[in-house]
Amino acid sequence: MNETARQLLARIETIDASAADNRLRAEAYQRVAGELKNASGKATSPDGVVTVVAGPGGVISSVIFSERARETDPSVLSADVMQAISEAQSTVAWAQADVVRRGLGDTELLDRVLDSDERLFGASRPESVLPPAPEPERSEPDVVDEEYFEEFDLFDDDEPAR
Repeated sequence: MNETARQLLARIETIDASAADNRLRAEAYQRVAGELKNASGKATSPDGVVTVVAGPGGVISSVIFSERARETDPSVLSADVMQAISEAQSTVAWAQADVVRRGLGDTELLDRVLDSDERLFGASRPESVLPPAPEPERSEPDVVDEEYFEEFDLFDDDEPAR
C-alpha cells in the first residue's frame, strides 16, 4: 500500500470516528430534549394543605387540596398556594438546569442563570435533583483533522505521473 492510500485510509477512519461521535452527540441531545420535556417539580405547603405540580417551563399542571383546605382561613390558603407554586416552579427549573448540566456539562452561562435564580427566589441550589444519566461512550480520533490536511499530498513524488 503506497503512502497516498495510507493517508486516504487514515482520513476515512477519522471521518468514521467523527461520524460516530456526531451520532453520540445527537443521541445525547435527544436524551436531553426528552428529559427536559418530562421534567416536573412538586411542592407541598408546610401545613400539607396544598400540593402543586409544575411541568416544563414552570407551567402548573395540578393543584391538589387536602381535606383540611375546607377548614383553612382563605388568606392562609392563598399564601400556601402561592408558596407551593413558587417552590414547584423553582424545583422544575433546577431539574431542567440539572438536565442541561449533565447533558452539556457545566457552563458559565448556566451558572450565571442559576446564581440569578438563587438571588431572586432565595432557594439554595441542590447538588442534583435527578439521578445521574449514564455517560455516552465517546471515540476520539487519534489525530486532529487539520494534521491530515497538512500531511496529505495528492501527488506522491515517488510515483510516476500518469
